[in-house]
Amino acid sequence: MTRLAAFGVALLLAGCGSDLARPADRDVDARVAEATDRLGGSEAGQRVLAAIDAHGGLAAWYGGGPLRFRYTYTRLDSLGQPTSAIDTRQLVDPWASRAVHTLADDEAVSFGWTGTEAWVKPEGAELPTNARFWSLTPYYFVGIPFVLADPGVQHAMASADSVEGQPVDVVRITFEPGTGDAPDDYYDLLLDPETDRVRGVRYVVSYAAFNPDGGHTPETRMLYDGAQTVGAMTLQEGFRSFDSASGRPKARGTVTEAAFAPETPASAFGVPEGAAVLDGL
Repeated sequence: MTRLAAFGVALLLAGCGSDLARPADRDVDARVAEATDRLGGSEAGQRVLAAIDAHGGLAAWYGGGPLRFRYTYTRLDSLGQPTSAIDTRQLVDPWASRAVHTLADDEAVSFGWTGTEAWVKPEGAELPTNARFWSLTPYYFVGIPFVLADPGVQHAMASADSVEGQPVDVVRITFEPGTGDAPDDYYDLLLDPETDRVRGVRYVVSYAAFNPDGGHTPETRMLYDGAQTVGAMTLQEGFRSFDSASGRPKARGTVTEAAFAPETPASAFGVPEGAAVLDGL
């Protein structure tokens, strides 16, 4: 699920003429132009571009600088009752795919991804999730459809579907070999045919640490709820997840406290003092 892609590493310093993480306008313009040209070459890519524009556009996504939000993911049992939760405040960098998480109930505990390394602070801290996997997972879901313009993402039209009785167009998202930690993931992007807004996604998780024998998890259907304005962008307010085959509830969550933080220094995404760098997946 998490897209720890090589292109993010290559862009860590691109556009950062100062010590800020926010890229220079000229670099944003160049990246938007490249992505627009690349996606414009296919029907499916054009459909993704339309969704991106409906949610505020790539220039707003890349040019706003780092994004802060609180992401609360609550796991559910088969009856839809809460069992456990992952609740973190996050600072993410859409330009270079980096993230810092702080536990909402214990601000002394944090973890993140620098673009090349996963870390946790303090060393030995007990986390509610796999730090490397979760560092960019919420960011990816919050960032859909914008993140689907990244290099290494492949787009294809799929059969139409419906969400709660309303028709949706479907774009199948896959990844070129070597893209991130889980290149065998897929996402089916569910789009409102009238507004081009994202209604949700269907997806699988192929992350090797969770699938030691290969393959991927059963498909999950995640429906997006509500809409909030952050700068020029429209993001979801929350979500509900279900097992695609059975319809059994799996999770629900919220996205709150969302705001751009353009004055964030690039150093905010490094390994902090007192943290331990994590090996492997």
